[in-house]
Amino acid sequence: MRRLAAGDRDAMQELFDRHASAVLGLLMRMLRRRGEAEELLQDVFFDAWNQADKYRPDASAPKSWLMMMARSRAIDRIRSVRSRRRREREVVEQARIDGYPVELPEGFENLRREERRERIAAALGELPEDQRRAIEAAFFEGLSHSQVAEKLGAPLGTVKSRILLGMRKLRNHLT
Repeated sequence: MRRLAAGDRDAMQELFDRHASAVLGLLMRMLRRRGEAEELLQDVFFDAWNQADKYRPDASAPKSWLMMMARSRAIDRIRSVRSRRRREREVVEQARIDGYPVELPEGFENLRREERRERIAAALGELPEDQRRAIEAAFFEGLSHSQVAEKLGAPLGTVKSRILLGMRKLRNHLT
C-alpha cells in the first residue's frame, strides 16, 4: 500500500489482480447487475489509487479496506436508484390526484420486480456472511438444508439457525 500511495502503477496492478474478483463478487451480490458491478469495481480501484495515502494498516487489511469501499459504493447506488424511482412514483401519483390521465409506462411491472430484487439484494448485503451464504444456497441455488450444510461444511443445526436468523433479519429490513 505504501508503493501504491507513492504512485507505483505496478503496485496498483498487483492490488487489482489480488482483490478484484472478491470485490466484484461482493458488488454482484449486492447489485445483481454485472454492468453496474463492473462500473463500481473501476470506481473502487480508482478511489484506492487516489486515497492510498489515507489507508491505515492498523485499521484493516487492504482487502477489507477495498471491500468496505465497494460496499459503501453499492449501497449509495442502490439508494440513488431507489430515490429516483420513489420520485417517479410520486409524480405519477400526484398526476392521478390532480385528475390527469396517467398511463403507466410499458414494463412498469418489470421495474417494480427489479426494485424488489434490488431491495432484497441490499438486505442480503447487510447480513453476516455466514447467514447470507446459507440463505443464498438454500433459496437461490435450491439446495436442501442438508445440502447447504455439506456445501458450507457446517452442522445441519447451525445451517438451519443461520437461515432462520437471516430470514428474520431480512423480514425486518424489508418491512
